[in-house]
Amino acid sequence: MPRRRRLETLAEGAVAAVAGTVVVAIGLIFVFVAREALPLLTDPAVWEEARPDRFFALAGEAPRSTWQPVSEDPRYGVWPLLVGSLKVTAVALAFAAPVSLGAAVYTSEFAPPRLREFLKPVIELLAGIPSVVLGFFALLVMASWVQDVFGLQYRLNGVVAGLALGLAVVPVVFTVAEDALRAVPRAYRDAALALGARPSQVALTVVVPSALPGILAALILGLGRAIGETMIVLMASGNAAILSLDPTVSVRTLTATIAAELAEVVFGGAHYAVLFFLGAMLFVITFGLNLFAEWWVARLRRRLAGLA
Repeated sequence: MPRRRRLETLAEGAVAAVAGTVVVAIGLIFVFVAREALPLLTDPAVWEEARPDRFFALAGEAPRSTWQPVSEDPRYGVWPLLVGSLKVTAVALAFAAPVSLGAAVYTSEFAPPRLREFLKPVIELLAGIPSVVLGFFALLVMASWVQDVFGLQYRLNGVVAGLALGLAVVPVVFTVAEDALRAVPRAYRDAALALGARPSQVALTVVVPSALPGILAALILGLGRAIGETMIVLMASGNAAILSLDPTVSVRTLTATIAAELAEVVFGGAHYAVLFFLGAMLFVITFGLNLFAEWWVARLRRRLAGLA
């Protein structure tokens, strides 16, 4: 076997080994989280205290739409945490999606080469800023500014946490979307320009539709990044488990709850098992998002190829 072929075989084996290790590690993590949450179903004492059948109840004899795990009557209503996570994620994407996609289109289609060589690395470097730094910035600077500008009652709220989270999402969406736009064949642009289209028309009616699968993948990655973020929402959201659709009130997310409470709970107790249940919920949500994104991207590709 030629030496070059042997090196290629070794490289392929190394990549396969690394990929397999990652898959096994993720599987083991999920098994561990599920095992720690299992007492909710198997231990009668844990079941009686946590009452998992009421996690998603909104009303009833003993309303569980409240997260109050430390009390004589512990309540583990999941809705305030789930709604809080969705509110913060929605604000983050509402801010990050137009900013990052607009920057990607400008950098890919309109920026001069020298400016592009400067802008792309600078925006991507934002991904290297630790989330705790963004959390401190939101806590000390952004919260006061947002409250003063919009006249909000609460200084720390879902809007502040969402905007700070959007800063963390922007480089993720920008990088993937810009690569997708650059991957559109140059012939598409040349053909549209030859037909008399303006550069803006080429970008919006030819390049962006051709790159839709990649843009969708970028948005899904940004969504997963927003849902899984911990430190920013822990520091800037106010951490009040309030069941409300209003993003201007303080919120508490699933990730912030796990980070804030896991170190203080009794090992093996009901509260401990419930926190691992929240972790399992996050796994299921992100896994479902990835499956949905894969299906939708494949569907878009078939439509663009004229196969569906």
